[in-house]
Amino acid sequence: MKQFVRKAKIIGTGSYVPEKIYTNKYLETLVDTNDEWIQKNLGIKERRIASDKEATSDLAWRAGYNAILDAGLTKDDIDLIIIATATPDRLAPSTAAIVQDKLQAYNSVAFDIAAVCSGFLYGMSVASQFIASGVYDNVLVIGADTFSRITDWKRRDCVFFGDGAGATVLSSANVNEGFIAFRLYTDGRGKWNYTVPAGGSEMPCTQETVNNRLHYFQMDGRAVYETGTKVLPKAIFQVLSDTGLKIEDIDLMIPHQPSIAILKETARIINLPFEKVMTNMEKYANTSGGTIPLILDEVKKAGKIKSGSNILFAAVGSGWTYGAAIIKWSMCK
Repeated sequence: MKQFVRKAKIIGTGSYVPEKIYTNKYLETLVDTNDEWIQKNLGIKERRIASDKEATSDLAWRAGYNAILDAGLTKDDIDLIIIATATPDRLAPSTAAIVQDKLQAYNSVAFDIAAVCSGFLYGMSVASQFIASGVYDNVLVIGADTFSRITDWKRRDCVFFGDGAGATVLSSANVNEGFIAFRLYTDGRGKWNYTVPAGGSEMPCTQETVNNRLHYFQMDGRAVYETGTKVLPKAIFQVLSDTGLKIEDIDLMIPHQPSIAILKETARIINLPFEKVMTNMEKYANTSGGTIPLILDEVKKAGKIKSGSNILFAAVGSGWTYGAAIIKWSMCK
């Protein structure tokens, strides 16, 4: 279904990453891999790892706090908190409720969204619709994940992910700014290509599931590449069609960071110069739900986004979930 959202914009951004670093060289001591292959194929040099005392909510509330400050608001101004995460603190309560308490933002409603690497994009769409309908004025959307908690450090695919969080505050906009289109998709036929088998109602935790290491993620890397390079262009072409924009009208693309190979092939297919594709995976790897807002915060603070810029967001995640969005940026709060 076509979705146009014309009255929501981003007025603040924030991010947070843990201090601990795992380099590719360090991972060479854990599994059969090498730094050269990781950098060439994934674009990753290192990733951040949460400390033993840091849960997803700890990363999330710090990123959210920074976004609220950047927006010039206080915790009491926030009406809704949406957390996009695949690594919640607990099955219950929601990580959003925990973050609300840590922020002391008790005027807000809070809930989680589970769409893995596409979760933040889904969250911004939901926030935009609440704002467009007039239900809420200021929505805090946070993407946060601690994938180190569900990574099997004895498997070669441990190189893909890192821990981090990013946040945005969305508020109302005039007709000449803000989000102009969203396209979200799900294809459940791809549900087993990236999964955490145990820990839910289908396969509850037992000694056997622990012994068989079924509480860690399992991924088909080839399927991720083939799907990503197919569905990301599809979603991008659709939002361009929805808005009447051409690829030449896009000033920057801020994508989820699955791998440098996927992003380069996507840029080639959509004919977007790769210098317009913003990446930070060399420092942080794939931070799942935290990726888009984390890099958005970095790019904005570096002065790379100008008022009136057309910014393209795109993501693909487990499910399969995927989508794209376009915002006309405004520097006004």
